[in-house]
Amino acid sequence: MNRPDYHFVHSSFKLNGFHLTEDDLCRIAYSFIKEGEPFERAVGDFLLDWFDKKEYIVMQTSGTTGEPKPIRVEKQAMVNSALATGAFFDLDPGIKVLHCLPTQYVAGKMMLVRAFILGWELDLAEPTSYPLRRADAVYDFSAMVPLQAQHSLDKLHKVKKLILGGAKVSSALAAQLQQIPTEIYETYGMTETITHIAAKRVGEEAFTVLPNINVAEDERHCLVIDAYTLCDEPVVTNDVVKIISNNQFIWLGRYDNVINSGGVKLFPEQIEEKLSAYIERRFFVKGVPDEELGEKLVLVVEGDAYDIPASVFKKLGKFEKPKEIVFVEKFAETNSGKVIREKSMAVA
Repeated sequence: MNRPDYHFVHSSFKLNGFHLTEDDLCRIAYSFIKEGEPFERAVGDFLLDWFDKKEYIVMQTSGTTGEPKPIRVEKQAMVNSALATGAFFDLDPGIKVLHCLPTQYVAGKMMLVRAFILGWELDLAEPTSYPLRRADAVYDFSAMVPLQAQHSLDKLHKVKKLILGGAKVSSALAAQLQQIPTEIYETYGMTETITHIAAKRVGEEAFTVLPNINVAEDERHCLVIDAYTLCDEPVVTNDVVKIISNNQFIWLGRYDNVINSGGVKLFPEQIEEKLSAYIERRFFVKGVPDEELGEKLVLVVEGDAYDIPASVFKKLGKFEKPKEIVFVEKFAETNSGKVIREKSMAVA
């Protein structure tokens, strides 16, 4: 099968209820930039970038694990990513889709690309924390960050199939989401792989990769992604995983976050998962230098100090219990709202 190129706009594609061609989209882009809301201006900027003569787009990495940096992404690779998403999640032409992610970032850009290529009827909504507040329609598909899903629990039944990305889904939220009839998936990916390359049903342990993706691990037990239709070279990550097969893996945590406390390796993300149902504020755990242990485990909580009862830590193993609790007035964040641990600790 011949793959469409980036100038292809499916005959079933609609934006806010209107059938539009490439020329129509370029005209609307100018209108959005001149007269639109801020989120519409971001859409307009992307449309003009997408349909220009360059075969690539420059995007910023998120900055979660280092300084944000610009990377060049081939438009054909983005088309290939859209096709893989359509095949994996069984998303046919003509489905009704809600786009409620900021188009400044890769996930928001990819929702538009999927709509052009796969022929969706796309409704644009302002990317707020409450994306379904004004939604009257029932949608076949949407993508959100976990915070948006958290604030939409009473309305998520209006979305038949939902993917979540940008942050980990906590065990507390996963338990709530499993009570909803919507088919909900947690995704795994990054800017370098052009959004998600794997997904799992909320509540399941192992991620399954999308078509044309293979996974392995390096000597650190970190994930190596071979996405040959998306990237020229394999992507070596800092995510510690357990490989189940060449298309399934279990995510354990970030290699850069692993704490060696008295010879015991602790994964902060797993400890945070156990605490997530008991601490309502934003928090994380981190290793800090300690003469006796090498590193000691510290719980860092955002906001004013308060007494945290011992019962909060009852699900933690012997070595997982924090040796100290630190309160930080405000966490440092990336532009997309992800907590930057090192910078947050620096102001503690």
